[in-house]
Amino acid sequence: MAKKPVIQSPGEPASHSGQWRPVKGGNETTVPKGKTLPPTPKGGDWQLVDPSDNDSGR
Repeated sequence: MAKKPVIQSPGEPASHSGQWRPVKGGNETTVPKGKTLPPTPKGGDWQLVDPSDNDSGR
């Protein structure tokens, strides 16, 4: 069974460290766990696409 994607809104603290991509398209950005997700270029939410392989992202 596939994992449910991690989706969060801009302005929220990131639940995981890693690469985040805007759901509506745009460039990925690296955000560490606990840091605020920035505004997206086209509005909408962020999706975690590549979690960091370290203890802080778990």
